[in-house]
Amino acid sequence: MIIRDAIEQDIPSCLAIDADYETEHVWQMTFQPSTGDQAVHFRVERLPRQMPVTYLADQNRLQHALASQHCFLVMEEAEQIIAYLTMRSDPIHQIGMIQDVVVARPLRRHKIGSRLLKVARRWATEHQLSVVMAETQTKNYPAIQFIQANGFVFCGFNDHYFRNGDIAVFFCAPLR
Repeated sequence: MIIRDAIEQDIPSCLAIDADYETEHVWQMTFQPSTGDQAVHFRVERLPRQMPVTYLADQNRLQHALASQHCFLVMEEAEQIIAYLTMRSDPIHQIGMIQDVVVARPLRRHKIGSRLLKVARRWATEHQLSVVMAETQTKNYPAIQFIQANGFVFCGFNDHYFRNGDIAVFFCAPLR
C-alpha cells in the first residue's frame, strides 16, 4: 500500500469509494437554557435498530483540497485508490481541519485510516500547524469512535454546520 498526495485525476476514484456506513449509536445533544447559564450535553444514545447513513462525499471539497496549502492524501493498493483523507489548513490559527477520512468498506478496521492520520499529522507538523482537528456529524458514531481511538478529544460543536442540517462535533489533537 502506498500513501501519496492526490492529483485531480484521483477525484473520480475517491468519489467512487463506498463511504456509506451503518450505526447503532448517535451522540444525542440536549440544550438546557436557564437564567444566566446555558448547558449543552452530549450523551451516547443507542438506536432501536441499525441505521444506514449515506456519506455526503463532495466533489467541490475534494477539488478545493488539491490546493498546495491543504492536505489531500490517497492510499493505493495495486494501483487502485482504496482510501483518502482531506485536511484544510488554517495557518493563521495553526490548525489542520480534517474533513474526510474515507476507507473502502471491505478494508475498514485494518488501520488504514490510522495510517492516513499519521501521515496527515506529519504533514501538519511540516506546515507549522500546532493542532489537528476533525469534524464529523453526531450520527457518525463509527467516526467518533475512530477519531477518539486515535488520540483526539472532544473540543466543541456547531449545530448549524453541515448543509443538510446535521450537527457537527469537533475533536482535536495537539501536535506539539
